[in-house]
Amino acid sequence: MPDPEDIKHVVRSFFGVPTAHTLGAAVRLGVVEAIGEGEATAAEVAASLGTHPGATLRLLRALAALSLLEETDSGAFRTTSAGSLLHSGRPGSVASVVRLFTDSVTVRSWEGLADSVRTGEAAFPDYFGKSFFEYLQEHPESAADFNAAMSEGSHMAAQVLPQHYDFGRFATVVDVGGGDGTVLAGLLRNNPQLRGVLLDTDQGAARAAEVMRQAGVEDRFTASSGDFFASVPEGGDLYMLKAVLHDWNDEQAITILRNVRQAMAEDGRLLIVESVLPARVDPKQRGAYLSDLNMLVNHGGLERTADDFRVLCEKAGFTAPTLRQLPLPGEIFLIEAGPAAV
Repeated sequence: MPDPEDIKHVVRSFFGVPTAHTLGAAVRLGVVEAIGEGEATAAEVAASLGTHPGATLRLLRALAALSLLEETDSGAFRTTSAGSLLHSGRPGSVASVVRLFTDSVTVRSWEGLADSVRTGEAAFPDYFGKSFFEYLQEHPESAADFNAAMSEGSHMAAQVLPQHYDFGRFATVVDVGGGDGTVLAGLLRNNPQLRGVLLDTDQGAARAAEVMRQAGVEDRFTASSGDFFASVPEGGDLYMLKAVLHDWNDEQAITILRNVRQAMAEDGRLLIVESVLPARVDPKQRGAYLSDLNMLVNHGGLERTADDFRVLCEKAGFTAPTLRQLPLPGEIFLIEAGPAAV
């Protein structure tokens, strides 16, 4: 007879989809915002949200079972510290990330995971008729959700990076695929000597000017609309790619890096900021491996090991990189390299 604990482990694992959508419903309905700073009954939350009282109670109980809410002795509910991260207006919120990863645009392709494992190709085009980023170009609302999630995930990096890397030795940083510029704005704010160039599509960088204005660094910022598969702006002494390469397969990643190498002066530096998988599977980092599969089904990309990054860098004309872990969730590393001697 199977071990009951093994059965519980498998059940908990395949209940990941219902768990994710429980969080997604909480974010879309605004449950945490409705509860507020104190506590509220299910009836009060339902009245605030215009939802069915009985169904609202069931959702609140599920969120409490996930330790995102806590049921009080009076039968009301209050938000836990983890649950507060579902509040869209609070610092450190992950609400936009939850919204993205429970949206059909992200979720649907997971139905084709087995096919992606068979072929090694993304499943997204089978369901949507085009690649993920092509789809975003034609669907502004989905693109806005994606950009909001990426920006949300960049806020912590923007705070941490300047404390763990010496940007003071550079004059111009080119942020390749930098989205709305959240990270670049943080670097410019903390390094008054630094100028920044942001390369992204018009859609990806739509909010960049406003982000720079809010950070008070708009006079040291230039936006460059373009395609990093075609070329990268020249003139930087530091080229940064944060959470870019994992969206693409090895051939595509090498193309991006070669374009960076071509634009870079001989004394320039490359800084990649990405998750790095351990050489041997660590069950404590299961999120990294699930992210790897998400890259497969939705983008055709992948998360990589340190050795994988070494191979990419060397094939693209860079030296073997050095790696240093950052105090960020997700096993994020600074991966630094310079131009290899010709």
